[in-house]
This record gives sequence, structure tokens and C-alpha cells, in this order.
Amino acid sequence: MKSINNKVIAKLCLIAVTCLQSFACTSTDANGSDLPNGTLVKTKYNRSTMFRNPLNGWVMYAARTAEPTYWDQEYYVSDLGKRVKVIDYASACYLRTSWSSLNPAEGVYAWRDPSTQIARLINGAKERGVPIAFRIVVDGRDQGMNTPQFVFDAGAASYLENPSFPTRVTPLPQDPIFRQYYTKFIEALAEDFNDPDLVSFIDAYGFGKWGEAHNVIYEDPNTPSGSDTETLKEELIDWVSDLYTRTFTNIPLVINYHRLVGHPQSWGSPNPNSDRLLVKMINKGYSLRQDAFGMTEYYQSWEKQFAKSWNFKRPILMEGGWITSGTHRYWTDPSGRYREGHPEDVRQGEFDDSAEARVNMMDFRSGDTDSWFEKSFNLVQRFISEGGYRLYPDRLYLPETVASGKEVNINHRWRNMGWGYFPNNIPQWNYKYKVAFALLDEQGSVKKTYIDHEAEPSTWLKDNPTSYDFKTIIDLPKGTYTWAVAIVDTTKDNQPGIKLAVNDEITDDGWVKLLQVQVQ
Repeated sequence: MKSINNKVIAKLCLIAVTCLQSFACTSTDANGSDLPNGTLVKTKYNRSTMFRNPLNGWVMYAARTAEPTYWDQEYYVSDLGKRVKVIDYASACYLRTSWSSLNPAEGVYAWRDPSTQIARLINGAKERGVPIAFRIVVDGRDQGMNTPQFVFDAGAASYLENPSFPTRVTPLPQDPIFRQYYTKFIEALAEDFNDPDLVSFIDAYGFGKWGEAHNVIYEDPNTPSGSDTETLKEELIDWVSDLYTRTFTNIPLVINYHRLVGHPQSWGSPNPNSDRLLVKMINKGYSLRQDAFGMTEYYQSWEKQFAKSWNFKRPILMEGGWITSGTHRYWTDPSGRYREGHPEDVRQGEFDDSAEARVNMMDFRSGDTDSWFEKSFNLVQRFISEGGYRLYPDRLYLPETVASGKEVNINHRWRNMGWGYFPNNIPQWNYKYKVAFALLDEQGSVKKTYIDHEAEPSTWLKDNPTSYDFKTIIDLPKGTYTWAVAIVDTTKDNQPGIKLAVNDEITDDGWVKLLQVQVQ
């Protein structure tokens, strides 16, 4: 066999080097797409930790008469082999209370007196680091004097359904005296609670039985005025939504999406105006809530379709309909899903309806919380892992060396692992949350923040990872820094505002550390 001469060997080597260089300059992913330049960083996804993020997760309920120690209630969870605090799994504390409990006398606001029961309950949630949520009820037909007596003493028109219960007085909401005092009350409430650090959301209607936006009294049925019901409904919805949107500019507001919203009845076929009236409120800034998840006769196809039409446009908050602790005969539900003596069946039904509606928040209802922890804790954990929104950057390409004063490109991809969405688009937030990168010094302090205004978290949906190329100029002195990422609140000096679902190293301020970089 003849040997290969040196010229041939040199030629073959040159061809081989050229081919290798060609492959190195055209990196591709598994799908054959070109990969961005930079060093690939993959964060470690956290699939189970409860993160207390706004408009997301479980809501802990308390009765208006509860003591502050209620927030410390515990249940034994056999799956964990220990007792746990309910509040450790909650993102908000919900008070369905009355106007009279908050404003017992003219100019007297109970929450401003730390010795009152309601103030201690509200402050108890605050001390535990959990925001409060409100529904304020005025109707007295089932629960007694929900509107303060001084309002009626001043001459506000009212209706007494049953003379055998003389304290169950309901105001007529068109009455000007009623509106004068109610407006004063809501304005005072907003002075102290128009703060998203203190308040998660407000059920901002409050009329009808239990404040659920149905079975609304407009006049004494024994002495009808002949007024058009549809006109009365719309006029009240306009007035109350104007009041709340004017006063609570920073707090998410919700309305019960009901096929008879604002109507004098609770049951029946959908009213032709219901969709239009709800959309009117949504366009003014309202998000959605429903109080009858899992209750088949009440949460019907109309409600399900309405929720579907607003998925990923407005967040949906859930409350279960059946009370399984003795009040309701839940096993009579026509779906046939529930067995008598098995509240865990109802919990599963509520969970299934919540998944279908893509809800952001579920409820630990007063009186029913025990069954969530003692019989259905797997569903508590599943909603934490699967429900609402759960955001993280799964892939980032970052430069390890940059020249000061020069432009760099960061490619970053985000995932939402929850079935809901991050409602950055609601008017009260007005897109205030943004993706931001920071350069940290060797002590972990932020030296510079760079915001990607094109990356919009409200568009991130499950099974749809979203990528961005972010170009920015690095204007820092030479030295060694660390890349970090966060979703920041631009109304709070660009501080991290959303807890990301990662297991990577996170600074005390909430920045996720990514990669060391040398500025030259």
C-alpha cells in the first residue's frame, strides 16, 4: 500500500477544520431551529411550593365574628403526618361582612379602632403577612341588620320581608339617603384600603341576598311603583360600579357572573340582559367571581360558557356552592357526583369545575376547610401545582463577557405551568409587572436593572412557552457581576413583585441568580 504524502494530509486536515467551524457557527436545537448566541442557563422548576402571589392560589375565609386567633387554625393532614396551619396555604383572607359591622354609627369606622373585633381580625391577617379581601353586604332579609340603623333613622327607604323578624330590614338602593351614606362609607373605606399590599380584591357589588348580585330588592313588592326592572338593574349597576372604580383605583374588583345578575329573582332561565350588564362592568375594570362552583343546578351551562368566553382576558375567582358541614343536602345534586357523608366528593366536583373554568383562586370556605385538609389534601396540593398561574423562565441565553457601553442580546423563554393566567392586563394593575434583568455585584446588591418592555406575562399560557430577544446596553464599570432575573413591580421602584417557581438561588429581594458575567 502506498503511503499518503504530506500535501494530501495537510489538505484533508484543512477540510476537516473548515467543516467543524461551519457546524460550530450554526448551532441548532432538537427541532432544527437556530439557537441564540450566549451561554445557555436552565433554571430548576419548582412544581410544588406554595407561593403567595397576587390574585392567585387559595383564599382563607373567616366569619365576621371570628377572633384573630382564627387565622392560626390548624388541621391534621394524614398525607403529611402532621398538623399544618391553613394560612400557610393561603394567598388572601376573605371577609364577607356587613356595612353595619364596619360602620356602626355615623362617622364611626370600626377598622380604625384597634379594640374592635373586626379591626383585630383585619390586623391579624396583616400581621401574618396575608392581604385581606372584602364583600360588604347590605341586604338584611336572611342575616339581620346588615345596613346600619342610623341610615334608616335618617329616612332611607326600606323593605321588611317578614314582620316576625323586625331587624331584617333591607334598604332600597335607589333611595338618595341610602346612597348618600353608602357613598360616604365606601370613600372612607378606600382612604385606608386602596392599597394592594393590604387588600387582594373586593367583591364590589354587595347587593341582593348574601351580596351575591341576585335576588335584589328595588322596591316593596306590596306597593310596586311600576318602574321597569331592567332600567332599575342597569341604573344600580352603573352607580355602584362608578363608585367602586372611582374610589378603589389600585384594587382588583370582582362581580358575580350570574345568569340573573342584578335581578329580583335567583332562579330561572338566563336574563337576556345579563351578558350585556356583566360585560359593561368588565369594561369598567371588573374581574369575575362565582359563588356556586360544584352546585350543578346553580352553576349551569350559561355560567360555564360565560367563564370560557373570558378565559385569559379576566381572572376568575371561585367559591364552592355546597356547604357540606351540615347546612346543605349536597348529595341531592342532580349530577349524581356526591355521596351523603362524603364531602370529599364535593371537593372533587369543585376542583373539576375550577379546572374547566381556569380559575386563579379557590376557597377554604368557613366550616368546610376541614374536609380540604383532612379528606382532600391531594386536591389542595394539586391546585397549588396546577391551578392559577405558576411562572418561570426555563431557558435563557446570556453573555458571559460584555463590553461596557456596548449592546448585548439576551434571549429568554418563559412558561406558565398553571391552567389560569397572570392578570397583568386588568386596569388596576395596568401592565405594571415587567420582566427585568439585573446585574448584581459580588455582595449580591443590584447595580443596574434592565427592563424588557416587550415581554408581557399576561400572554403566557400553559403549554405555550414564549421567547423574547432583549437588546440593551450595559453601562457599568468594569468588573465581575452576576446576571439575575425577576418579574418586577414598576410602581415600586422596579422591585421583584412576583415569586417565580424556581429552585435556584434567590436573593433576599427576590432576584433569581443566573450566571456570572465579566464587564470589560
